[in-house]
Amino acid sequence: MSDADAAETALDPMSANPLYMQLADIVAARISAGDLAPDRPIPSENHLADEYGVARLTARRAAQELRERGLIVTVRGKGSFVVKQLPTEDGTST
Repeated sequence: MSDADAAETALDPMSANPLYMQLADIVAARISAGDLAPDRPIPSENHLADEYGVARLTARRAAQELRERGLIVTVRGKGSFVVKQLPTEDGTST
């Protein structure tokens, strides 16, 4: 990640938006941009926590948010993966 990318994806601890929600938005944007491909793993909670300087619980809550949005699925023992068909704005799969 370049310095410009890091500035665009920096978390703002002073924001009214919780850190886990900001992190979920960043990962969702990476999925939308194609940086994280369908049926491929997203970075682990530990990796996200290290990369963005947050607690592992914050990364875990971000992953939970992404699951609730229908963007990822978690397979026990394997990790979290981008869904094969992303939901559209009206809630149906593409």
